[in-house]
Amino acid sequence: MRIVKLCVCLLFSSAIFAQDNAVKQSKRGQEPEASASVSLPVKKVILYKNGVGYFEHTGRVRGSQDFGIEFTTAQLNDVLKSLTLVDLNGGRIGAVRYNSVAPLDEQLKNLQIPLSEEVTSAAFLVALRGTRVEVRNGAATATGKVFSIESIEKETARGGTIHATQLAIVTDDGEMRLFELGPGVVVRAAEPEIHKDLNHYLNLIGSTRSKDVRRMTVSASGSGERELMVSYISEVPVWKSTYRIVLPRTPGKPFLQGWAIVDNTVGEDWKDVKLSLVSGTPQSFIQNISQPYYTRRPVVPLPESMMLTPQAHEASMQIARQARMQVGELMAPSVVPQGMAGGVPGGVAGGSMGGVIGGVIGGVGGAPPPPAKPLVEAEESAEDSEVTEAFSNAEAEAEGTAVGGLFEYNLKERITVLKNQSALVPIVQSPIETEKITLVTAEESGGLSGAPLRALWLRNTSGLTLDGGTFNVLEEDAFAGEGILELLHPGERRLLSYAADKAVRIVRESPAGSRTTTRVTILKGVMAVHQEERDATTYIIHNADTTPRQVILEHPIRSGWKLVGEETKPEESSATHYRFRIAVEPGKTEKFSVKESRPEVMRIYLSTLTDSQLAAFVHEGTIKPAVEVELRKAMRKKFEIFNVEQEIKSRQQESELIDKDQARLRENMKALRGSPEEKALLQRYTRELDAQEDRLAGLRKEISDLKAKRAELQAELDTIVMQIGVDETL
Repeated sequence: MRIVKLCVCLLFSSAIFAQDNAVKQSKRGQEPEASASVSLPVKKVILYKNGVGYFEHTGRVRGSQDFGIEFTTAQLNDVLKSLTLVDLNGGRIGAVRYNSVAPLDEQLKNLQIPLSEEVTSAAFLVALRGTRVEVRNGAATATGKVFSIESIEKETARGGTIHATQLAIVTDDGEMRLFELGPGVVVRAAEPEIHKDLNHYLNLIGSTRSKDVRRMTVSASGSGERELMVSYISEVPVWKSTYRIVLPRTPGKPFLQGWAIVDNTVGEDWKDVKLSLVSGTPQSFIQNISQPYYTRRPVVPLPESMMLTPQAHEASMQIARQARMQVGELMAPSVVPQGMAGGVPGGVAGGSMGGVIGGVIGGVGGAPPPPAKPLVEAEESAEDSEVTEAFSNAEAEAEGTAVGGLFEYNLKERITVLKNQSALVPIVQSPIETEKITLVTAEESGGLSGAPLRALWLRNTSGLTLDGGTFNVLEEDAFAGEGILELLHPGERRLLSYAADKAVRIVRESPAGSRTTTRVTILKGVMAVHQEERDATTYIIHNADTTPRQVILEHPIRSGWKLVGEETKPEESSATHYRFRIAVEPGKTEKFSVKESRPEVMRIYLSTLTDSQLAAFVHEGTIKPAVEVELRKAMRKKFEIFNVEQEIKSRQQESELIDKDQARLRENMKALRGSPEEKALLQRYTRELDAQEDRLAGLRKEISDLKAKRAELQAELDTIVMQIGVDETL
């Protein structure tokens, strides 16, 4: 207990000493106005979809003052690269200081006093060995340097022992004075540098109470009262959108209610702030600029045998360029063109792009079917009427503004969100144009994408861009299902599925298609046969419910295929599907056929046309008799060319055989040298070689003549082919 009291007295006296010094220094250079630190609260917050937020602090200062802003360690890098400070009344912004991000142990190593994070009063006095202190014990006072700290045992009046701490100092006269530390003993460091280190140590220790909080202190100098503005960006959780679509029991306009979920994870409360939510993702990144970076430099030794002489260098010709970045111009509210596609394609299991919720993201498998229709209709209660009227008379809670290519929700009322808390804030409250339908999606592979779905065909008549998020449907004062809404521009229409429709059953039939020839052309020796492949898909839809259904059938768009006939005209199309509307009465079955065709072109060079191909074209009626005559003439000429080529090939093969036989004879003649049979056999081989040479000469002449004949026939064939011109529509 004595040690604790001593520590408190010691630290308190040191703080008083530091404050006295500060007062003395301020008196020596006193300014005309106060310099107390003020706080600059956050007044404006803009949250983006890319995980950053824009924060703006405003406040007033008088004279030369310091003001502080608190933020978390995670915010430091973003704050350092985006901090903007403006004195709106002509003052000057000085240095910006913030506590270090280095570990506490590393910071304590820079102190002159060797202290750790956990320290006692005795350990503190041990750290002061060799420094000047002033010790007061009642009326006795001594000044000297700390020599030692010892723990001693003392006998009590009852014969027991107690432990005490004894401080030994050496005065300027060389005397050693001993003090038993107790409640009445005050020890004060007499060196200003020690006071400075002690205050710094206490500040570091105090900062550990909020390890994740960084305080930035900014110095502002000027005269009179002035307004300051500080802004920066910081990493924050992405804000989320969630919607409610209310379908009234009685005939009336459905209602849309939208909410945004925001989280305050920064180190400061948001009190009465102007909050804006931007539906967009401006480019942003993280760079660790709060940590020190060092680069490697070469070590160049000084020359030993020569003197360095002054040199004059040419002036630089480099021109400094300043890059200006346009942050964004705030535009007046404008109407977004209708029909604008959603910002994110709807790649859902339902098979629809363009933001169509094909009914699978929201987990419709487990969604309940629409409430069963009662046998006896009950009158709408007064409470239901009040709820419907309240929805229809509600005003929008946010205003929409276009900001460059983004969209911003500006809340009309200021809000308060304390740090480490979240809030649900309203952004949309408006009647909405919807139509209840049953959605059926077919796949290109030939099947159906799951069961039919209850869906809404919603047109955004709120005048605001609806950010992507979840939605749930309240139908006749009961939960009907939920799903996902993607970005929706004003005037744009979107399909939103929210539950399975168990009352609708559908069967898809796809019989084999047919292929017919529509046109034949022959030009410059190329025959083009134009054909059309036709395909028909039939959907059989049965409505087992007691209420009629408007079925929206999504039929896949296949590359190269187009719809045939006015009866298969879709109500609209997405990037991947046609959308057809089929009305099905209660208990009825409807058939709907989608007819499509695809053009095909088969090109054949007449020089490669075969007898079987020609016979097939004649049999199908693709080629008329007059054209057949010309083609037969060309094919006969082609056959003549083929026969000539065969003769050329035969003579070339014979020449190759003679060449091989001559090589054999020459090898035999070499082997006969010096043998008794040499003379007789040489004469025989010589006669054979002479005969073969005569035959080779004849073959070369025949091959040359045949090639000339082939060229002549080929020219005749080309003339015949080029003279054939046909363009007939069948």
